This record gives sequence, C-alpha cells and structure tokens, in this order.
Amino acid sequence: MSANISAESPANVTGLDAAAVEDTPGVDLDDRLRQVPGFSLFRRSSSLVAHPTTQGISLRGVGSTGASRTLVLWDGIPANDPFGGWVYWTQFVPDEVSRVEISRGASTSVFGDRGLSGAISIFSRQPEPRHLLADFAAGNRGAEDASLGFSQAWSRAAISGAARAFTTDGYYIVPAANRGAVDRMAGVRFVTGDVHVDGYSSLGNVFLKVSALAEDRRNGTALTHNSTSLGTVALHYERDFGDDSVSLTGFHTREGFHSSFSSVSPNRDTERLPYLQTVPSQATGGAGLWRHHASAWDLLAGADVDRVSGSSTDYLRPAVLRAAGGTQLQHGVFAQADAALGPARFFAGLRHSFAGQGSRFLSPSAGVTVGRKRLRLRGSVYRAFRAPTLNELYREFRVGNTDTLANPSLRPETLFGAEAGADWSAEDTVFRITAYRYALNDLITNTTVSVQPNAIVRRRANAAAALSRGFEAELAHRYRAWSGTLSYLFVDSRYATGLRVPQVPRRQGSAQLTYRAGGTLASLALRGYGYQFDDDLNQFRLGGYAVAEFLARRRLKGPLSAEAVIDNLLDRQFYVAFTPTPNIGQPRLWRIGLRWDGP
Repeated sequence: MSANISAESPANVTGLDAAAVEDTPGVDLDDRLRQVPGFSLFRRSSSLVAHPTTQGISLRGVGSTGASRTLVLWDGIPANDPFGGWVYWTQFVPDEVSRVEISRGASTSVFGDRGLSGAISIFSRQPEPRHLLADFAAGNRGAEDASLGFSQAWSRAAISGAARAFTTDGYYIVPAANRGAVDRMAGVRFVTGDVHVDGYSSLGNVFLKVSALAEDRRNGTALTHNSTSLGTVALHYERDFGDDSVSLTGFHTREGFHSSFSSVSPNRDTERLPYLQTVPSQATGGAGLWRHHASAWDLLAGADVDRVSGSSTDYLRPAVLRAAGGTQLQHGVFAQADAALGPARFFAGLRHSFAGQGSRFLSPSAGVTVGRKRLRLRGSVYRAFRAPTLNELYREFRVGNTDTLANPSLRPETLFGAEAGADWSAEDTVFRITAYRYALNDLITNTTVSVQPNAIVRRRANAAAALSRGFEAELAHRYRAWSGTLSYLFVDSRYATGLRVPQVPRRQGSAQLTYRAGGTLASLALRGYGYQFDDDLNQFRLGGYAVAEFLARRRLKGPLSAEAVIDNLLDRQFYVAFTPTPNIGQPRLWRIGLRWDGP
C-alpha cells in the first residue's frame, strides 16, 4: 500500500507498489489483490481453476454476475474481456507489475460504462538497462511456474518484455462426500507474454505493446474443459507542451473461447455432453485526451470509442446448431475539471455516452477535498451506468447442472452514488475510512426460473432496484523492519424486495504482517469473509470462512534469491458455489523456487 495520499481525486484510491505486490502470497494477481477491501471476483474461487466467465471483478459489493462492474486498464489499455467483461488474470505476470492503483466508485467522468464501481490500473515495470528477471518454482499438485522478464534502455528507445508458463494438476472442486465417477481434478495450464517498445523524441513519446495468452482449463469432470486464445496490439502517443499535453491510444483485441458443458447424474457416476460452445470475438477502440494545467485549476477533456463484435455458437447433440451474437458500438465524450480555493479543491465532470442498442447516458460527477497538514477530507456524488455485454445478451451457459439463459432484451443498469471519507497520513502510518451509498436500478443478475433436485434454470434479467451501503477502512503502519496492514469492508446490499444481492458478503477483512531486513523477507496474510448467498432467492447460503497464506524469501547471492509460498496454510475447506452440488475452493498449495532479479 502506498503511503502517498493523492490530492488529485476525491475517490478512495489504494496504491500498491511493486514490493507490495511481490510480498503478498498468491499464484495470480487476483489472489494478491484480495488483500484490498472490497475486491472480489464473482465467485470465491481463485482464477487458478475458476471458469474464466466467473472472473469478473466487483468492488464494494456491486455486481452479482460474472461481468465486471470494474474497468481494468493495463498500461492504459482496457484488459476486460471484449465479449463478456470478465478478466483473464493469467495474462499478467505478477513479478513484472510495478504498481496497481485501485480507485473505488465512479467519482470521475473519464471512464465509460465498465467503471461502474471503479477502476483498476495495472502498470508494467519501467525498462532498465540490461535487466533480467527469471523465476522458477515447483510445488504440490504438479505445479510448475516459470517466468522471464527482460528490458534494455537507450537514450531514444527502450524495449521490455515478460513471459510466463504455468501448469498444475489442480484439485477436486466437489467435496469427497459428494464425488462420483465423473469427477476429476480441475486444473489449468497457460502461457502468456507481452513485448513493450518505447520511443522518445522531441516530437513526443510513443509505445507499441503486443500481448498474447493461451490457456487450457479442466473444469472438474471428465467431459468439461475450456480453452482461450487472446491477443492484443496497442499503440500510444503522447506529447507535452508545458502546461498542455495530448495523448492518443488505439488498440485491437482478438479472442477465441471454446467450452464444453455436461449434465451429471444425481449420483455423479455418469454424465452426458449436451453441447459444445465456441465464442469468437474482437474489439477495436481508441481514446484521445487533452490536459491543461494552470496554477489553480486543471482541465481534462477527451473522447473514446469501442466497437465489439462476437457470437456464441452451440453445437448441440446429436446434430443441432444454435447461434446468436451481434455488434456493440459505444462512444463518448467527457470533461473533468478541478480548481483550488484555499485548502479545498473542487471537482466536476460530465460524460455523454452512446451505450449501444440505441441508448444514451449522461454521467455527471462532483466532489471536493479539503486538506490540512496530515488530514484530508473528501466527498463525492456521481451517476454511472453499465451496458449489458454481448455475453449477457446472447450466450447461454452451464455450471454443473445449473443452466443460465441469455436475454437479448436487457437494459443498461444504472447507479447513483455518494460517498464521504477521510485520509490521515504520517511518515510511517496511513489510515483511510470511507462511507458510501449506492442506489442501483435495473441491476443485471441471474434470476431463478426453476429449481429441481438435480437441475436449476436461471435467466439473465434486469432485477428490481437495489441499495448498497457500507463503509471501508484501511490502516498501514511501518515500524523498523516490520510493516502491517489491516482492512475491513462492511456492505449491506439488498434488492428492493429485501433479499440480499447474491455473491456479496456483508463483512470481509484482511490483515498482513511483513518482516524485511537485510536479505530476508517473511509475510503472513489473513483473509476473512462473512456468509453470502449463491442465488437471487437466497436459498443457497455459502458460509463464512478465513484463510491464511505465507511467503518467505531469502537472498542467496547478489540478485539470486530463494522463495517459498503456501496458500491456504491451514488447509481450510470452504464452499464457493452450489450448482446445486456444492463446490469448494482451493486446498493447501505450496511452491518453492529460485528467483533472479538484476543485471
């Protein structure tokens, strides 16, 4: 967690530097970000074995489906899946991340509909001359993790890149008491990489970035698996004119997603394959920004556009073809300004968006910060929206024996939010607290159509209005070689009917204690969650749980170090879903390895 409090936004922003990311246990980046209050995926499962379509991000308990209500930017380029909005966390190499900024709430009008509950910005390491990072670790359940990063910098150019390969046999996602002959361990293997080329001149700076991901997942039974190929190319230009600057960004993403779905007998001894699914999609987009800085005020204005096309084709047995899909064009213009008046700084923004399917939306925002020595007070109000993804409009899917139907008539969901908070910063201590209230309308969720002992049918629909309110608190303190963080989120998220919004626990918290001295690092992390419901009718309750994780690293000689990591240290079993068969999260996982980080 960064000890610097930004005076440039009325939002609650948590910053994690490279050391904070590296010192937190976890296989993928999402496991490490779970230490931040309010960060959660759609289900409790880690992206290690979770189906990609359940890896959408929710901040502050906003969201009850696999689609993200949070925009993820990687070096300024959107990283959300173009078809469904979820995030492939396997595309990021955690050791190559220089910092992560998590901004909660839609307190700025710069971001589009994916930023309904906030934005997460991930930044790659800056290139250094002749730098090499190499890491290899192996562990239980057949885990092997190898990554490689490099960079070279000259006066006018730089090149950097990273690659990672990972495989694991995985683990059973059905408890032993419920397993049958069809059950297999759910595992994953993937290869990911990116190359970043920078150029610097008096006419401006430009970078070209190319990234690719190929992954294959086994989903827990003999007949279910999925695979993904994902690639993005992006070009960015910026130039500084003193008090003014301009930047232009363009990107193109292509993806191929394939998945199989099965129907399992009540005793889990037999299964059949109802259909195979293939989902090709692509996205092309860009943005232009102009910034002006004056002594007492700042102005940012710009425009963006995003065009997504994709289809979902199901090959039903014995010989039936079911296909649906379309194209979604979104674009918007926006402006954001702030001005100082004594110790206060006032913010105002406005965004006009064409959200696709003939809908338009106006997103205003306003806020204020007041700073005095170590204390900063802040508050903001805003209005935001999220358009349904092509996935929600056109793609049907199964999880176990739960079938979820698409709905091409979905409307955009809307949010009116207000929040107030305080930040206190000293040399070794940072404390933040924020209270907020969200009024949501037309929230898109999976509504239950029918429930039978061995089959559940749900359908995506705009649910009744919902109200989400709560508070979050973070404390970070450093004392000599020791540093610690505490975080807590309370949120009461309910439909107008009084039922709880699914997949949202009322309470969640985390703690981490880190010791760093000389060449030794040791870190112990704890995460706890209250109970939550797996469905909109609040029939399937997932009990609360807590897990502990541990990391130790010792420098051996120069840039070479040894590392050991244990996830779910106490081997706690916890439930992540009912399909209607109960599903469980990851057991104890450990890895040991060597790491080189230097010239």
